[in-house]
Amino acid sequence: MVKALERALLEVASLPEAAQEKIGRELLAHVAQLRTLRKEIDDGIASLDAGEGKALDIETVIARKRHGRT
Repeated sequence: MVKALERALLEVASLPEAAQEKIGRELLAHVAQLRTLRKEIDDGIASLDAGEGKALDIETVIARKRHGRT
């Protein structure tokens, strides 16, 4: 295990049980989000590799971002 993670787990182990549970749930949720993002990235790359990509109008993308749309 990575040293930083080992140190973090040792620190968490010294906290009350309720805090440990909360941190554990938050960490698991974060890992699940990372896995989902990784899958979406892999799917996107596979789509591009299969020639399914299309050109984007960067001005449209920027305008959508400014107006809170994706």
